Amino acid sequence: MDSELLTNTINSNTSSIDLANVTNLMSEASHSDVSVEENISKVLTKEERKERRAQAREQKKKAALQSKQELYFENDAQAKRYQRARHVKLGFIYAFLVLCALLTLIPFYWMINTSLKTYDELIRIPATFFPENPVFENYVTAFTTENGLLLRYIGNTLLVAVLTMLLSVVTTTLAAFAFARLEFKGRELLFSLLLATMMIPGEMMIMTNFTTVASLGGLDSYWALIIPFGTSVFYMFFLRQNFKQIPNELYYAAKVDGNSDFKYFFRVMIPIARPALITVIILSMIGSWNAYLWPRTVSQGDEMKLITDGLLSLFSTDMGGDTSNIRMAATTIVSIPLLLAFAFFKKYIMRGVSRSGIKG
Repeated sequence: MDSELLTNTINSNTSSIDLANVTNLMSEASHSDVSVEENISKVLTKEERKERRAQAREQKKKAALQSKQELYFENDAQAKRYQRARHVKLGFIYAFLVLCALLTLIPFYWMINTSLKTYDELIRIPATFFPENPVFENYVTAFTTENGLLLRYIGNTLLVAVLTMLLSVVTTTLAAFAFARLEFKGRELLFSLLLATMMIPGEMMIMTNFTTVASLGGLDSYWALIIPFGTSVFYMFFLRQNFKQIPNELYYAAKVDGNSDFKYFFRVMIPIARPALITVIILSMIGSWNAYLWPRTVSQGDEMKLITDGLLSLFSTDMGGDTSNIRMAATTIVSIPLLLAFAFFKKYIMRGVSRSGIKG
């Protein structure tokens, strides 16, 4: 019996020793695995880690696409047919966009191309699509013709555009705030009548406006070029839609705090609607810069012409020669400010238009 007890004791001690050894070996193995992973992570270069992350993202995309195909399609053949149809559709869309881009860019290219041609190349038939000997002196000639009258036209246009923009922003923002927030009798009816005037072409009002301005002695004056465009129903509607996106709770909270309507307008609505205001500013400047019919009607002398009207009559000769190269050089010069303005403020225009189109 003593021998059996001794044997059992020895066996139990042996098993405990073996278990301890196994535990130690497992812990060493885990530590060794951790150390190996740490060493591998240290050995991996930045490019390899980036490649592994890219592979992981690609696998995740494939898994998401596969799950979507399993959800929407019955088999792989149906999914492949859908992908082919989608690629064909995108091809037609991109082809249409490329065609529209070419139709838009070709006139600009032809304008620059013509501005760099000599007179002999200008009258050549057939016309050349690339200037053989580019002449940059045409741009200098555009500025020096008629004692620099082009600079006078540019100055007139800038002055009229800035003053028209300021007056238009003030009148349209105040009117839009009144139609969006203030409660008064006949508000919707009055706004509907204003919107109805947008259906009337502006050219129909030229004769009556000209008669009014002439009777007031405003021909060949700056105020005749500014006052008729000092407000816009479209800008009013545009800003009203933007103001209506601002929660009414802000207005009620401001009134509870004792703020006036003007304080709420300048402190809350103007900062929130800044993208829409920038959009109105840019569109107003562009409209004044491109105005032709009304400035030509009320500007009788050369000193008060704007750039669009002045370009037509400035570059001409008594001999009747073709000066399209110099005229295109001047047109290129006056087009640059608009292109730069759109390039710098494009995101504000898109943001303002998208925000104003959310709610009616």
